[in-house]
Amino acid sequence: MRLPPLVPGRLVQRYKRFLADVVLDTGEAVTAHCANPGSMLGLAAPGSRVWLSKSTAATRKLPYSWEVVEAQFAHGLEVVGINTAHPNALAEEAIGLGVIAELGGYERLRREVKYGRNSRIDILLEAEGRPPCYVEVKNVHLMRQAGLAEFPDSVTARGAKHLEELGDRAEAGERAVMLYLVQMRAERFALAADIDPTYAAAFARARSRGVEALAYRCRVTPEEIAVETRIAMAGRPDLTAARRPG
Repeated sequence: MRLPPLVPGRLVQRYKRFLADVVLDTGEAVTAHCANPGSMLGLAAPGSRVWLSKSTAATRKLPYSWEVVEAQFAHGLEVVGINTAHPNALAEEAIGLGVIAELGGYERLRREVKYGRNSRIDILLEAEGRPPCYVEVKNVHLMRQAGLAEFPDSVTARGAKHLEELGDRAEAGERAVMLYLVQMRAERFALAADIDPTYAAAFARARSRGVEALAYRCRVTPEEIAVETRIAMAGRPDLTAARRPG
């Protein structure tokens, strides 16, 4: 996914979750929208190099949006994608290009389809003669150990609810998949059970009910975000469930 031309600057502070004060390289101070409801642990240090997109829409109260950040990790500096509005589009693009082989072979792809108890699935894949495939997409941008990406970075009751509803679909004989898109260089993926034990327990229940889980790493630059390759869950090289309908 090509990003629009981004504006570089330095982060002053992130606050109220969805706001970030930034001093642009031009010296102008702006407030940007931060499309990320999580804690952004390790990604919001004052002085960090950041890149913003700018909308020309007259209806936008805040024309700037925070897209990527250069974060300091134990292994060095790394550009990380923090905009949680992008993963669904990234997943759609990657499926269409055949990058995510496990989700290939479907004739139709629909987004934001209503299902379950007043929910919407991020991506619904359909094909004649195959059970529908429900795909929930999550953005991953937490790294506390070199090479290990983790999710979530804060408590997510909504995420646990999605796992329960995916389990319902799997038990109904349909296909249900959790797709974790890791917007940083990582070799492994794990659940941050210490941050949200309820989500970790919900994940374990969902897996036992037949929900599959995939983690894919993205290449992130200020110009482009692209899904590249599958990575393994720490301690479990095979993330797919034993039961895969269709």
